[in-house]
Amino acid sequence: MKTFVATPETRARKWFVVDAEGQTLGRLATRLADQLRGKGKPDYTPHVDTGDFVVVINAEKIRVTGDKLDSKTYWRHSGYPGGIRSRTLREMLERSPEEVIRKAVKGMMPRNRLARKQLTKLKVYAGPEHPHEAQAPEKLEVEA
Repeated sequence: MKTFVATPETRARKWFVVDAEGQTLGRLATRLADQLRGKGKPDYTPHVDTGDFVVVINAEKIRVTGDKLDSKTYWRHSGYPGGIRSRTLREMLERSPEEVIRKAVKGMMPRNRLARKQLTKLKVYAGPEHPHEAQAPEKLEVEA
């Protein structure tokens, strides 16, 4: 009996939609990262992209526990001396709630080329509308 290895020709990708309203950020990000990598599938192969597409709606309505809204800080650097900037989670949710979920999921993926490619299958939208109705996404239940 030979070992089965998934290939790009044998993979079956689906589209899922997740409502982030009332979900805890870290728990949601973990579930999304596993779905993007294909960890829940029986034909999961670590070096092949067997994951599904995930559409996240209502990104602006996520929850965080404790006092993270004011204490969690996001850093970025322009590359110039003195070019470091920071924003709190509250400011990030006001400006770009999509980026909060994208960064959380990215932090839970491996640091390699395959994971960067898998991250492109994550589509995040601040409100309840999304342009992916043509793909007929299934609702993915994420426990709160």
